[in-house]
Amino acid sequence: MHNQSHQLTCPTQGPGLYEITDRAVTFVRDVGVLNGVLTVYCRHTSASLVIQENADPDVQRDLQAFFKRLVPDGDPLFCHTAEGPDDMPAHVKSALTATSLTIPIVEGAPTLGTWQGIYLFEHRQAPHKRQIILQVTGT
Repeated sequence: MHNQSHQLTCPTQGPGLYEITDRAVTFVRDVGVLNGVLTVYCRHTSASLVIQENADPDVQRDLQAFFKRLVPDGDPLFCHTAEGPDDMPAHVKSALTATSLTIPIVEGAPTLGTWQGIYLFEHRQAPHKRQIILQVTGT
């Protein structure tokens, strides 16, 4: 049984979806596990993870537009504004998505669908260096 972890740094330039699929697939391949599970974990409360279509960039644009409308920056509903008007909305967006993903590994590769990609979903306006943990367990 193999169990190996790796930390990725994902620089962001503000809100958006940042694809990390290739780095996750490469890590799984390098570990050499044929069958198991890949866990992808975001170490932040104002960014999240999603598996989403990676063929048409309009999908990413539309997701961002939807979340911007659903939880607008500066909404007077929120008291927590310690780091600015995008602070609490970023936490809400993160809570509505996921900070951890579990992807089966079959025959040495994550079992992503044809148009699926793994994305870090940045919810803050300012640039950040986000930390993502990849962990593979299997045989």
